Amino acid sequence: MTAAPIIRAAAGDAPIACAIVLGTGLGPLADAVEDARVIPYGDLPGFPQVGVSGHAGRLVVGRLEGRRVAVLQGRAHTYESGDSRVMKPVIDTLAALGIPRLLLTNAAGSLKPDMPPGSIMAIEDHIALFGPNPLIGLKGDDRFVPMNGAYDPALRRAIAGGAARRRVALFEGVYAWVTGPSFETPAEIRALRTLGADAVGMSTVPEVILARHAGLAVAGLSMITNLAAGLAPHAPSHAETKAVATAGAAAMEAVIRGFLTECIDE
Repeated sequence: MTAAPIIRAAAGDAPIACAIVLGTGLGPLADAVEDARVIPYGDLPGFPQVGVSGHAGRLVVGRLEGRRVAVLQGRAHTYESGDSRVMKPVIDTLAALGIPRLLLTNAAGSLKPDMPPGSIMAIEDHIALFGPNPLIGLKGDDRFVPMNGAYDPALRRAIAGGAARRRVALFEGVYAWVTGPSFETPAEIRALRTLGADAVGMSTVPEVILARHAGLAVAGLSMITNLAAGLAPHAPSHAETKAVATAGAAAMEAVIRGFLTECIDE
């Protein structure tokens, strides 16, 4: 049995307007979902076993800002198994449920000193030169997915409008994906800055590629949790990532709520 029928049986078959993947430190947003139906990933075939602290591994279906949403409380990363397709069953399930929009969130390091920890960045594009493409091995011409406008322009406008209405400062920039789990070297950060990256992280991009392959419209938000290697007097750490992401969760929640009200009419 696939996951979609299990989700429909547990949460009903009313249309879901948007799916939201919560990154490190952002899990508490799931607790704000009203009329929630909670399904552990372990009960859903193909869903990953989450192995990173700060990721609960639950699907929460309910209402947020009056919109029916599916909130994914945690993700699996390429660095956990070496498989960049680890989130493919999740993305395929969202598509099977008929969900048209996917909002991806993450914790990221800043490559811009004027975008400090605690900032929120809307992703306008990405760089993915350092890890295996999650479509490798698939058959058929549809694997040749164009990535122009991968971060849907209309959804990006909704993010900006929602942030403005909630009076949350918002940056926009290019997110560079690296596989991790080690943090980047200062030399790698200098190279990424030369390539045009504004933030760097270890998630999201494989999900974007898989979602575009599946036909979902995608938007992305990064919570800036640290200055990247060589830009701060101390080395980055996962403890800092979790602490800053948790502290900034309220601002990220405000942006997500604003996004939902801006982009979705029911």
